[in-house]
Amino acid sequence: METHDGPPYDAELMAAVTELGDALRGLVDASVRTAVPAEDLRAAAAGARELTTRLAAAQRPAGQLSPLDDVPAFRRVYSPVSGVGSALAPPVVLREADGAVVGEATFGLAYEGPPGFLHGGMTGLVMDQVLGAAAIHAGLWGMTVRLEVDYRGPIPLDTRVVLNGRVTEAAGRKTVVTGSIALASDPDRALIEARGVFVTPRAEQMASYFSTVTDASGRPSPPGRPTDATAPLPADRP
Repeated sequence: METHDGPPYDAELMAAVTELGDALRGLVDASVRTAVPAEDLRAAAAGARELTTRLAAAQRPAGQLSPLDDVPAFRRVYSPVSGVGSALAPPVVLREADGAVVGEATFGLAYEGPPGFLHGGMTGLVMDQVLGAAAIHAGLWGMTVRLEVDYRGPIPLDTRVVLNGRVTEAAGRKTVVTGSIALASDPDRALIEARGVFVTPRAEQMASYFSTVTDASGRPSPPGRPTDATAPLPADRP
C-alpha cells in the first residue's frame, strides 16, 4: 500500500480510492475465475457498464496527475504495479532493507501465462518497478534504458513471492540494478533474476518529456525526477 511521506492529501479520498481499487481487483479476479452461466455474465456486464458510466462522469486526461499523487514523494496511486487504486496492480508492496529494497506480492489468475503460472511479461513489468525503486532508494534515479530478465523457473499463481532489488553500479547518469523473485517459502532460490540499466535524462530531455504534465488543478507540474517508480516504505514503517 502506498503510504509514503509527502505533502498532506485528502485522507477520505485516499480511503475511497483504496476501497474502490480493492473492489475492482476482486472483480477482475472473479471475472477470470467465474464459471457462471451466460445469463449471469450478461447481467454482470450490464452492471459493469453502469459503473463505468458513473465513474466516467468526471475524468482527468493523460498527463494530469491525480490529486492524491505526489511525484517527488513517489506516491502514485494508480501505478499498475503498486497503486492502491489500480485494478491492474497485484499490488506489490516494497520496503527498504539493508541498503536495498524487498517486496512481496501474490499473483492471481488474471496474470496467468502458462496454465497455473505467471505470465513472463508481467514479470518484466514488476521487476522494472522493483529495480527502479532500488535506484531511488540509493538516491540514483533515472529512466529504464535496458531490462534483462532470466527465467530460472516458472512462478506459480496464488502463491506468495518475495522480490528484491539492489544497486550494483553507479557512474555519472547511469545506474545498474539487479534483483530477483523467489517463493516466500524458498527465498534463497531465485526463479527470476533481472538486471536493469537506468539513465537520468539531460535537462533538455526532461523538458521535452514532461513539459505538459500538470497537477490535478491543471497547473504545470513537471516532475523533478523522471520516474514513475514508487519509493519503498522505510524499514521501521509498518
